Amino acid sequence: MESLMTWVISLLSGKASRELIVFIISMIPILELRGGLLAASVLDIDIVRALWICIVGNIIPVPFILLLITPVFNWLKKTKYLRPMVEKLEARALNKKEQVEKYEFWGLALFVGIPLPGTGAWTGALLASLLGIRFRKAFPAILLGIFIASFIMSVVSYGLLGAIIH
Repeated sequence: MESLMTWVISLLSGKASRELIVFIISMIPILELRGGLLAASVLDIDIVRALWICIVGNIIPVPFILLLITPVFNWLKKTKYLRPMVEKLEARALNKKEQVEKYEFWGLALFVGIPLPGTGAWTGALLASLLGIRFRKAFPAILLGIFIASFIMSVVSYGLLGAIIH
């Protein structure tokens, strides 16, 4: 994740503002809010400003994934060359379904919120869509998860743990 984040920063440096770089990173699958907050810290962006940029950037793709991924995947599966990729993405997402299926709202919120590899808003939205969780339940759970991840990653990215303890 760190090398991908560094690559995006170097690719966009000089072509975009620091804030736009962080916003774009927050929208990218895999990097998402976690990568955005780390990039904001590296780019010396104030934490409050960084939080707003990263949260908005991470939220924007979620409704589109929740509402459109199933029909898009169904369409892509009709093509010979893209079917294996789509099936692999579905299998990878469904491999993490136990926690979400068992606890639904809270499972999805924690799945998105706890910053582990393979979790986050993108995967959470994909998983919610594949499990048939309705938008009005999935979106607030993912939003809560983004806020949880924001808190955790702020502590990690900006070294707030030391400030909280002292």
